[in-house]
Amino acid sequence: MDKKQAQVLGDQEVYELSPEVKRYSLMDSGFKETNKGGFRLEHPLNGTSPYAARFFVKAVVSKDLDSLKLSITDKSGMHNINIFKLKDSEEEIQDYRYLMDFLKEKNVLAK
Repeated sequence: MDKKQAQVLGDQEVYELSPEVKRYSLMDSGFKETNKGGFRLEHPLNGTSPYAARFFVKAVVSKDLDSLKLSITDKSGMHNINIFKLKDSEEEIQDYRYLMDFLKEKNVLAK
């Protein structure tokens, strides 16, 4: 897998940065610029309330828009989680799929 491609633990789908990705499309999609000039998105995964989220999707795009990292972590952000193997995570998986579709619509990701 090259640096433009990424997938979260346990997911069959491999995502890559869209060839049309632009700085403003990242900012439009909820990414924040980091101190080093890269872009980071932290999105809570919870089918009911973002305030009660058990997991977070983290997406990091490099400053020059040529590398992508994806992960799903616990609240602390320290542990990579495979939500596809957990019981009672259907709502979180649905939320994750919705977010990935949204990022594809915004020309941030491609499949």
